[in-house]
Amino acid sequence: MLEVHNATFHYNAQDTKTPPALHDINLHIEPGEMVAVIGHNGSGKSTLTRLLAAILKPTSGEVRVEGLPTTAHGEDLWTIRQHVGIVFQNPDDQLVANTVIDDVSFGPENLGLPRHEIEERVQEALSILELTEYAQQPLTDLSVGQKQQVAIAGVLAMRPRYLILDEPTTMLPGHLGRALLATEQRLAREQGIAVIHITHFMREVTDFQRVIVMHQGRIALDGPPASIFAKAEMLHSMGLDVPMVTRLGQRLRARGWSTLPEVVLSSEQLKAGLCSSN
Repeated sequence: MLEVHNATFHYNAQDTKTPPALHDINLHIEPGEMVAVIGHNGSGKSTLTRLLAAILKPTSGEVRVEGLPTTAHGEDLWTIRQHVGIVFQNPDDQLVANTVIDDVSFGPENLGLPRHEIEERVQEALSILELTEYAQQPLTDLSVGQKQQVAIAGVLAMRPRYLILDEPTTMLPGHLGRALLATEQRLAREQGIAVIHITHFMREVTDFQRVIVMHQGRIALDGPPASIFAKAEMLHSMGLDVPMVTRLGQRLRARGWSTLPEVVLSSEQLKAGLCSSN
């Protein structure tokens, strides 16, 4: 389990006039959970991911990964880094080798694993991300979307229990973004990996089990997508919107289409509600 207890984080602990980047965060995430984190720019989303991945340490409070505090050192910190994998918005920030297979192998090799286990993990990760045919390809020849897949494969080869993706679709065209979201769903379902997906695109979060809304360094809302997007006015006050299909559903219900769900999360729901009124 990922556990955050009363965690506060200051980028400059000596600056008492500037509000903390995160304030009094309490959070639990179980293996296999699909969690989306949304919030306006500067809300604390990326800072939270770095606390969860033990890249940053809380100024006060505690963050634990499988029972180990992220303030740990030595072997315990190494164990935490194996449990939590993070994929950044720009894949070039974490690609380190020349070819696809060398980059995906980098993490397992640094774990000091036997050669046969490294090969098994690498082939599994390449297969999951549909990169097998590109194994010997130079990274410089890949598209941004393919590089993002390589970055994720490199993290998966470490076999983490928690996968954090920090705005991973920002640099991707729509069809590749949708493919990545489908891959995340499959990883949670088939591998039991907890996926924590950071985004500012409301349309991406409707299929997640849970949505966390960050605002001014705090968790403002935490719940299933339908309960979050039912609070449209509160989201608007935080500079956020609801998905377009949700907004359309609200307008149609206001015009008398009572067969629609109170909160429409997909075009399929919208179509079914409209058809059932005939």
